[in-house]
Amino acid sequence: MVRMKSHTIAFNKPYGVLPCFTDPDARPTLADYIDLPGVYAAGRLDQDSEGLMILTSDGSLARRITDPQHKLPKVYLAQVERVPSEDALDQMRKGVVLSGKRTRPAEVRLLSEAPQVPDRPMPIRFRKSVPTTWMEITLHEGMNRQVRRMTAAVGHPTLRLIRIAVGPIVLGDLQPGRWRELTSGDTQKIGAAGP
Repeated sequence: MVRMKSHTIAFNKPYGVLPCFTDPDARPTLADYIDLPGVYAAGRLDQDSEGLMILTSDGSLARRITDPQHKLPKVYLAQVERVPSEDALDQMRKGVVLSGKRTRPAEVRLLSEAPQVPDRPMPIRFRKSVPTTWMEITLHEGMNRQVRRMTAAVGHPTLRLIRIAVGPIVLGDLQPGRWRELTSGDTQKIGAAGP
């Protein structure tokens, strides 16, 4: 029996694209950008979020990425309303209670200036009287819409969210809507990451 070569890719998901290959309502999906058969998303990224997704045809690698016991860090850039206080940042660092469950502690830091990120086709809503701030947030779990729910819980709704790393794999200069094949070295690093 011939074993098919497995494929693992990094994809920069644009804003407004569903993190799946089919949609009964004909909204944009991964199929509009990825023509590699047999790969599936290892983890989700909401329609209104952007950035790094890993897709693979290797089931054990997908489990390694998505299983919370591996605590694979996921790094996000979040543009939030207003400037969070040190108290709000500490709440996120210690863990926020969402739906009766406390999140794992997050690594959170304010960025001194806006990161260099591509323009979004749908700009964030702009209000002259409400400043915005960019934060870098590292999570070690993947609750549904976790970053957005955490920032909202401490009074700073997320306006734009971009995932820039999953474990050792970084988005780098990969442009929205583009993908690149990961090397065997990259996938070995994923296997070695986490506890």
